[in-house]
Amino acid sequence: MPESSAAAGSGRAAPGTPAPVTPFPAVGTSVPGSVGTSLQILRSLDSGPRGLVEAHAEERLARFGENVLPAWRPVPWPRRFVRSLRDPFTSVLLCLGLVSAVVSAWGTACVILALVAVSCLLRSTEEHRADRSTAALRELVATTATVVRRTSADAPSREREVPVADLVPGDVIRLGPGDLVPADVQVLRAGGLTVHQSALTGESAPVAKHPLDAPDPALAGAGPFAQPQLCFQGSSVTSGSGTAVITATGGATRFAAAHDGRARQRGGSAFDRSVQGISWTLIRFMLLTPPLVLMANAALRGRGLETLPFAVAVAVGLTPEMLPVIVTTALARGAARLARTSGVIVKRLPALHDLGAVDVLCLDKTGTLTEDRPVVEAAVDGSGQHDPGVLRWAALSALWTLQLAELPAPDALDEAVLDAAEDAELLGASAYEGVAALPFDPVRRVATAVLRRPGRLGVHTLVTKGAVEAVLERCALDGDERKRLLALAARKAESGLRLLAVARADRPARHGAYSPADERGLTFVGLVALRDVPAPSAADALDVLARRGVTVKVLTGDHPGTAARACEDLGLRADAAGGYGEVVTAELVDTLSDAELARVADRATVFARCTPEHKARIVSALRAAGHTTGFLGDGVNDLPALHAADVGICPRNAVDVAREAADVVLAEKDLTAIDRAVLAGRHSSGNIATYLRITLSSNLGNVIAMLTAGLMLPFLPMLPAQVLVQNLCFDAAQLAFAFDRPGASALRRPAVLRSRDFLRFITGFGLLNAAADLATFGVLALALHNAAGTDGEAAFHAGWFTENLLTQALVMVLLRTGRSAAERRAGGPLRAAAAGLAVVGVLLPLTPLGPLLGMSALPPLYYLLLGSVLGLYAVGLTAARRRYERRR
Repeated sequence: MPESSAAAGSGRAAPGTPAPVTPFPAVGTSVPGSVGTSLQILRSLDSGPRGLVEAHAEERLARFGENVLPAWRPVPWPRRFVRSLRDPFTSVLLCLGLVSAVVSAWGTACVILALVAVSCLLRSTEEHRADRSTAALRELVATTATVVRRTSADAPSREREVPVADLVPGDVIRLGPGDLVPADVQVLRAGGLTVHQSALTGESAPVAKHPLDAPDPALAGAGPFAQPQLCFQGSSVTSGSGTAVITATGGATRFAAAHDGRARQRGGSAFDRSVQGISWTLIRFMLLTPPLVLMANAALRGRGLETLPFAVAVAVGLTPEMLPVIVTTALARGAARLARTSGVIVKRLPALHDLGAVDVLCLDKTGTLTEDRPVVEAAVDGSGQHDPGVLRWAALSALWTLQLAELPAPDALDEAVLDAAEDAELLGASAYEGVAALPFDPVRRVATAVLRRPGRLGVHTLVTKGAVEAVLERCALDGDERKRLLALAARKAESGLRLLAVARADRPARHGAYSPADERGLTFVGLVALRDVPAPSAADALDVLARRGVTVKVLTGDHPGTAARACEDLGLRADAAGGYGEVVTAELVDTLSDAELARVADRATVFARCTPEHKARIVSALRAAGHTTGFLGDGVNDLPALHAADVGICPRNAVDVAREAADVVLAEKDLTAIDRAVLAGRHSSGNIATYLRITLSSNLGNVIAMLTAGLMLPFLPMLPAQVLVQNLCFDAAQLAFAFDRPGASALRRPAVLRSRDFLRFITGFGLLNAAADLATFGVLALALHNAAGTDGEAAFHAGWFTENLLTQALVMVLLRTGRSAAERRAGGPLRAAAAGLAVVGVLLPLTPLGPLLGMSALPPLYYLLLGSVLGLYAVGLTAARRRYERRR
């Protein structure tokens, strides 16, 4: 566009008056009909092709703010600490601690409240550390741009690098290959400009961009991404160069929509659902325990409120007090190990468990399954037969267009053609000489090189390549032949190949310039077919994930044939469960109800032509079908799916908003890194599951036995202080669960905490534990038959205290399911903790602390009889564990 025409519409406000800058409202969010030409845009922004004056740019920066994405405010420490109380068990523990304080059970209250504080401190510390790591990732993106500005209204324009944050609406910027588009812009001038906007749309192929200097009715109903003159923040330049004016910055860009608070809302994760399902079942029983104990003792023994501390102690005995601490410690250790060894940052600790529970992983193929680098698959003539001459002509066109048009670098397709021709030695020391070049134009959709061939004096050869339809329009073909060639190209495209058509023509040599009008009457040469290159580690990683029980589903914006071909090359069937043999397209998804989509998504593997909304809907359908889903994405177009998944995953080089929305940030977009993260999640989840099974079964058995004994004995079976000390000893030993190494079977399948399975486990083994406790009654009655009064009560308390800790130590060692005999015999922190618990159980009643707690020494006969009970209990535990593992 001539500079004078722009300047004419670029009036300035009076000195001292702020420029009436209004960012063009259509860009990114407005109705398509309001998109304007370059001249209209410059006028609305009070700018021109020579750029803004520095003083006006400073005024606009003060008015509109920095060009940065709306960042999430850091959560203050007190709020983060209080937010940790939302965990159901933490809340119940807090309530029990307060009740203990009300009934003056100060020891119990102090211990419980200390556990609550430790749990909240651990969780808030790890979340704060993850937030700091994520904030550091924001520094890894480009921070400068080339802008055209003037020092005064009459000064010449100068190009200089400025921080991206200092860009304002109306700034004129330069774009070149590899540049990130720093804001929403409208193109003013372009030379072969193509933009990679897969981060916004999911399309892996670059999109041509050019200025619009006159209204185009054909674009009136198109969306913003279909407008050839618009580029958006989050995209990148793949080839060519251009000049553009910034129309929106910061919160006014399309990225701002991703920061809508409603978009961040996420349903309950797999971890939330599983833990809360178990928690609330136990909480109901736990809240019923104190009134049941009070009523039973009042009815049968005539005891009143004096048994309230004992009732509270029994309720605390049922509670897995260490659950918040164990969960937080296990997940924090796993997250720290991932960050240290694999560069994977877990921003939300429960997301590590969700990774271990993932059984469906959804992802795009570009950059994950493929390298986003095409290679030449074949070169065929018009009859579909192999013809190396087609590749040679295509390479000559690419080579001389690149050199004569002074393009900074070839685009991906031309680079693939040149590499293939060089490998086949089709170029070599070519005697062809370039005369002129007509670079690729998004309107023409072709590029032409004019060559001088050896031995052909007075003749110039035009070689044209580009989109199949555009090249065929320029060839001298009858209708039937054109239809035949289009059908041939369609068959190639359906097999997942990208196509370049090649044509040429000999013309008399001339000295005048060549123009697009010369691209007529060409002779069709053939087609160059290209395919995407699979990522080197993708096939092995897919095989490993499949063996771990993780199903991969591909959600892409690409052509169905391209998606199917990439998956086929990697051995990934389009019908993972044998149901849908073809790729599911977005058009089919639109016709399905949510229930129908859930059934289709459960069977199909590849979904093509997906928009961001399609991806989110498919992920939600998989979750509704009972799957724990992970989604790997890196662009704005992936945000809805990242929020819809149980765990959102993105690479470190993802756009800012994707990194902020994700739960897990990978060092690179690699399935191998995801496999390591899944293993770490299963490791932590395996330890948590082992802790829950062992603790809950042991606690349930103790509570049943204690309630039974309380109704049978004329005195309390254990004093509240003794219950507290017993719980403290067991709690200290349970910390070892966070440092245990789970069995190999725990890593072979998704780690899901199912409340029904847990209740079955803890009920069966809890009753077995209660039987051992009640058998101890007989042992105590036989060993203490001569004891009476206070001495008998103290001995009974000591005997049951010792038996409880010894049985809990046995449970810790023998109920570590999923292990081979060698693994169970191996040493480790858990075996050491169990040994320490057993030593405390035997020796504490014999120390001076025993009488202070109301316990006395036991006769040797008791230990002999107790050994027999424990031996039988160990045999029963081993048999029950083997039966449980066989049934699983």
